[in-house]
Amino acid sequence: MHRILSFILLFLTISSYAQQDYEAQQRQLEERKASILKEIKEYQTLLNTNKKQERNILAELNEQNKKIKLQTELINNSNKQVKTLGNDIYVNTIASNKLRKELAVLKDDYAKTIVKSYKSRSEQNRIMFILSSENFLQAYKRMQYIKQYAKYRKSQGDEIRSKFEELERISAHLEVQKRKKEQVANEQEGQRKVLQEDKNKQSELMSLVQKDSKKYSAQIKNKQQETKKIDQQIKSIIKKIIEEENRKRRKEEARKKREEEARNAKTGSTSKPTTTVTKTSSSGKFDLTPAEKALATSFSNNRGSLPWPVEKGYISLGYGDQPHPEYPSLTIHNSGIEISTEKGASVRSVFEGEVMNIQVIGNNKAVFIRHGEYITVYQNLASTSVSKGQKVSTKQKIGTVGTNHEGKSILKFVLTKNESINNPQSWLSGR
Repeated sequence: MHRILSFILLFLTISSYAQQDYEAQQRQLEERKASILKEIKEYQTLLNTNKKQERNILAELNEQNKKIKLQTELINNSNKQVKTLGNDIYVNTIASNKLRKELAVLKDDYAKTIVKSYKSRSEQNRIMFILSSENFLQAYKRMQYIKQYAKYRKSQGDEIRSKFEELERISAHLEVQKRKKEQVANEQEGQRKVLQEDKNKQSELMSLVQKDSKKYSAQIKNKQQETKKIDQQIKSIIKKIIEEENRKRRKEEARKKREEEARNAKTGSTSKPTTTVTKTSSSGKFDLTPAEKALATSFSNNRGSLPWPVEKGYISLGYGDQPHPEYPSLTIHNSGIEISTEKGASVRSVFEGEVMNIQVIGNNKAVFIRHGEYITVYQNLASTSVSKGQKVSTKQKIGTVGTNHEGKSILKFVLTKNESINNPQSWLSGR
């Protein structure tokens, strides 16, 4: 009896852990699904707005590629949901069948016990069974046997009731799972139809591009040349910021050193002047004060969880060298990420820091914010709401995004550690 109860307890414990794992997986998949759907909705709103502007085939094709990628990710997420639900349905079906068999055995055993009890049901039989004992010890043992037998019958009934309740719970859960799986499968079918429509649209746009490949190829090359000039300008500004800050720090340090030496001369002290700035061993790096070093460490610790520089939008062009989506033979380079957003959207600082510079680059402005040894650059702003030397906090508005001649509102976001450019996407949260 003890072994049976131990086995039941072990089975229920394993089932509980399996259920918790399944629920955690489903919760993660549902959260990711909601995130993708939100991104697709925001993206579609922006796409519809952009279509009202002057048509640009390359831009439309790039947007269509992005939408296909999102739709494909949504379908893959649904596949994982269906697979997880199927696995859990299989596990619960086995558990349900096992419980039914165990319940049948328990009921049969209980029925036999009841019949046996019925045959010796009279109180007189029990009394005679005890009185017929040869001695007091035997009588005592027979009384204990009767009590244990009654307790065993009760435990049998409790076990049957417990297994029946567990069976009902699993059966109800199975019904919910089956309905959920059917719902996800239906949603997946709709997602596949949308994906096919997007691919058809993509093919139409590709045909338009291929008809005039020389024209579009020239457009891409011109844009890349313009981008390289802007990137070089940003690098030059960052280099100057570092040089000016280091010069300023060293000048301040020299002033403090002279003052301390003068005080020591008056008092006759032989102590050496204290150093408050960490000097770098190579050029192109900030000389950090303890406070700036702490800020840089705090910024670094938040890698992967920094807020987006705009509330809504999607990454329309990623970081680094990559083949052009329409012309794989052409390699394009991006020193940051480009985020398509709403017209006039507010741009915000991704972390606390100090505004180091505001420059006109191209037709719009760029704001440079320092976070210790890190700098974030917010390019293509129509207006700014901060000034050079101003301290800013996380998510503080620093300006509004500009709109290009195609009617698109795109923010370019760049992140560097000293002069070394980083992939900013790996620093931002997953929304």
